[in-house]
Amino acid sequence: MLSGERTSLEGFLDHYRAVLVNKVRGVSDAAARRRLVPSATTLGGLLKHVACAEQRWFELALPQVPFEPKSAEDRLAEFGMTDDDTVDGLIEAYEAQCARSREVAARFELDDRGNRYGQDMTLRWIYLHMIEETARHAGHADILREQLDGATEASSTVS
Repeated sequence: MLSGERTSLEGFLDHYRAVLVNKVRGVSDAAARRRLVPSATTLGGLLKHVACAEQRWFELALPQVPFEPKSAEDRLAEFGMTDDDTVDGLIEAYEAQCARSREVAARFELDDRGNRYGQDMTLRWIYLHMIEETARHAGHADILREQLDGATEASSTVS
């Protein structure tokens, strides 16, 4: 497949964004909260965490908006669902964050630099990092979804 570098990076990130959403879509709110592994990882929590990562990297680090590192407690809280969280609400919030990330990224070139905690990185690096982050958590979601209801990539709604 021939396409430009930016188109490829955006395409891979959008693919894994869709995979993650499709792994969460269709489960009940209770199932999305269910802990199936020793850690606090849940389907809903994965979606919340990756939405936070999108916000940190694209809305704060890329345009070099100063922000403080989160505490370990706050980072862990990203993975938790509140009583008010719903699957539909989490998907809507994640997709809205992804749209904001796309809007911010569109204002920058691949070699433009962002900054996080004094470390410079390019938009290219942020794309690669978010592809890795989103794909890793989509894999976690794949395992959790299979544990919940037996759905696998081949039998679930993956684009």
